[in-house]
Amino acid sequence: MALSIPEKQPSSIYTDAFSDDSASFSDIVFGFFEQPAADTSSATSTDFPDDDDDVAEDPSYSEERKKFWETQNELLQTTLYRTTSVETKIRQDTKDALIEIEKLGSNCTCGKSDGCGGCRTCLRREVAGRLQSRGHNCTICKSKWKGNCLGLSGEHSYLEVLENSTKRGEVRVIVELNFRAEFEMARASDDYNYLIARLPEVFVGRVDRLKNLIKTLCSAAEACSKEKKIHLAPWRKYEYMKSKWFGGSCERFVPAAAAALPAAYYHRPAKPRASMLTFDLSENKPFPAAMHMTAVKVV
Repeated sequence: MALSIPEKQPSSIYTDAFSDDSASFSDIVFGFFEQPAADTSSATSTDFPDDDDDVAEDPSYSEERKKFWETQNELLQTTLYRTTSVETKIRQDTKDALIEIEKLGSNCTCGKSDGCGGCRTCLRREVAGRLQSRGHNCTICKSKWKGNCLGLSGEHSYLEVLENSTKRGEVRVIVELNFRAEFEMARASDDYNYLIARLPEVFVGRVDRLKNLIKTLCSAAEACSKEKKIHLAPWRKYEYMKSKWFGGSCERFVPAAAAALPAAYYHRPAKPRASMLTFDLSENKPFPAAMHMTAVKVV
């Protein structure tokens, strides 16, 4: 069974990545992290003007709106392009772990499969175990928060890697396996959707980079809601989104290290997978002989 970890739709970043010959796993899943750096050091945050009728009719409004989205895109790129050797190593090992898991297929052992061929809980455990086996101090974190400034409580699970650096001391790196979907919005504007499409599906980065991304994306979400004249749900606002990785208490679980596959395994072609759900009986008449089974009485 192919690995599938959908958020709001049945498509899977892992299944799509391995079935598209025109794009590599890295291009689709890790996105920005493998592209050359761009000169966006001059990018700064701006406030989006209120979207009332008077402003919307002002010719300067379109220019301000265009400038806002260009700035948000520059901020996004600036944050994603920057990296360190520690982050690069963890990112590469995370990619290798996901490739290995895809080759093995999805085997949910917790009974919480989403019914679409994937289990988020088991995926986190498998990736964390493989990062452990590669020498990383990786834990599964489950954050919980109660009644923040928005009066909302919640919980969120992600991976955390603690690495010792001679210059910075202990470095905390967040691994979010479903990063892009966390910021997707229904009925969003084209500008917002373009920004979200630039995000990697899998985020691997230091906490300061993640905080900057949250600020940029939540600012964009607020601007989008004003532009579209739609209500911005409380769970889309900055305080709630920040709480997922930096709010309230956090329980940490240490996974068992996973045994690494032999190097030759990575060169094996993926096994073909089929499902009766995709078998069109109307196109197979008369039915194959193999489908005509002799009835057996069970006593």
